[in-house]
Amino acid sequence: MKLQEQQINQFKDEGYLILPNFFDQYEVQALVIELERFHRQDLGRNVATDGDGETSSTTMDNYQIIPLNNISDLYRALPYCLKVKTVVSQLLGDPYIRHLDQIFLKPPRTGIGTSWHTDNGYFRISDPTKGTGMWIALHDASRENGTLQVIPNGHKLEYLHQRDPYSNHHITCDPDESKAVPVEVDAGGIVFFNYGIPHCTKENKTDKMRGGCAYHFLRQDYIPEQSQQMHNLPVITGPDATGGIREYGVEVEGTWEQEVQKLVG
Repeated sequence: MKLQEQQINQFKDEGYLILPNFFDQYEVQALVIELERFHRQDLGRNVATDGDGETSSTTMDNYQIIPLNNISDLYRALPYCLKVKTVVSQLLGDPYIRHLDQIFLKPPRTGIGTSWHTDNGYFRISDPTKGTGMWIALHDASRENGTLQVIPNGHKLEYLHQRDPYSNHHITCDPDESKAVPVEVDAGGIVFFNYGIPHCTKENKTDKMRGGCAYHFLRQDYIPEQSQQMHNLPVITGPDATGGIREYGVEVEGTWEQEVQKLVG
């Protein structure tokens, strides 16, 4: 998938880019089938707390599933999907790694948001524009069900983060929320946002669950030298890329369509 010049410029200037209908109905169906399996097998955990950052909430839910690559061949294959690789390469440049993969599931009515933060509040990369999140709407995403929100141009400021009292391990910051853009897309739509962009989700006020999947990609030359663990993460493009053989012991690249077909028939 070749991006238009104005799309690349928007990502570089404003720090984010929305691509509706990026994954087709069969790909979305496969992703949701796996999500429902994760939930059924309780492969995640509710990270919501009662406002003290410690006490597990019994009335609010923020169900996090992390990582994904070790529990699903489908989600493991997704970063190697050709259209994903093509777009990330255009936005970040090569070579790059798959930095992180996770899902947040918001149950109906009780699902709360993930508070405002920047990814670089966690990752501490020297240049936050050299990394990007890729958020996938696994269900139709709207303001009512608490879709992702981003602050355009937010990477041009720095934000002080502190512990989020409504999560057992997250951090949060306090950007100018009046500048937020809700990402309202149908299932299969995606948004890219660099590591410096403040983003959050809100509570799910509907009677249906909403899931969002987030992958993070980082230019390989911006991995901190002291981070040995990050040097072992999957290299997706460039001379060190092996298609997953080095990292997983099997060829993963080129299997995305096959994994989708296995699940949807």
